[in-house]
Amino acid sequence: MPMRPDRAAAAAADVEPASMLTVLIALGANLLIAIAKTIAAALTGAASMVAEAAHSWADTGNEIFLYVAARRSVKPADASHPVGYGREAYVWSLFAAFGLFVVGAGVSIMHGVQELFDPEPADRFGISYAVLAIAFVLEGTSFLQAWRQSRREASASHRDVLDHVMSTSDPTLRAVFFEDAAALIGLVIAFVGILLHHITGSAVPDAVGSILVGLLLAVVAYVLIRQNRRFLIGVAVEPDVRAAALQRLLAHPAITQITYLHIEYVGPGRVFVVAAVDLAGDTAEHEVAATLNEIEDEVATSPRVAWVVLTLSRPDAPALDPQNPADSLHG
Repeated sequence: MPMRPDRAAAAAADVEPASMLTVLIALGANLLIAIAKTIAAALTGAASMVAEAAHSWADTGNEIFLYVAARRSVKPADASHPVGYGREAYVWSLFAAFGLFVVGAGVSIMHGVQELFDPEPADRFGISYAVLAIAFVLEGTSFLQAWRQSRREASASHRDVLDHVMSTSDPTLRAVFFEDAAALIGLVIAFVGILLHHITGSAVPDAVGSILVGLLLAVVAYVLIRQNRRFLIGVAVEPDVRAAALQRLLAHPAITQITYLHIEYVGPGRVFVVAAVDLAGDTAEHEVAATLNEIEDEVATSPRVAWVVLTLSRPDAPALDPQNPADSLHG
């Protein structure tokens, strides 16, 4: 007995304004930085600056993918997609991660290797330093927005920030957080490489800096690809969330026990709930469907529930215990 279409539409319409703001701030910052780095790379010839320009253009393209992901994932459910379009967020975020790997990491490593074997002279180091400083401020502003959102959500979930970013069902937040963190680290690497080039006159530190930036981006891209793949395949909610949901269902006066519970993410902050329940009293058969449908509608009032299906428990099926995490997880 699925959730009514009007409930599904209402749930899907619950847009995450914080995530959208985080993506838009990152998009604006990366676009400005990419333009500045490209000009600086053309004027100075520094290998690390070329790598940073490729990095920023990759990030800019990625933010467009993430914007599309955030918009398309909240489309209302329809007959062909009864649980909504939430998983589109992971598809478009996966495209963004591949872009970071191919454009950001690939170009940076390739250019660094070329610079090692065929170094080009670099000058006007002051331009590089100025652009890197401006980029650090802009990237820092974008990262602070992602950090604030992550810290707020982590506090509500009683987790530390990094654990929340790794496990969150919101791929746009995870992507912006890690891309901006990598960008700040990459700027430091580029600064050291260019500074050593300036001091020693050797292009080797600059080329090594370009390669290191590329390797950093490859690692970040791998993490993002792996997490998006997990959510595309299907990820159950965390044990504490599952236990809380089990307790909330058992608090309903019409439910005496639950023998099966499955809660799976179907998009950023959206879940699909399937449960087998025992109803209180000796409910007549013709009233069972109406009672289950009523409970489904009550559960579906949560904007986090994209779809809910309740059925009757099998005879003599053991009840799940919300106080036993292992029981709650494997029921």
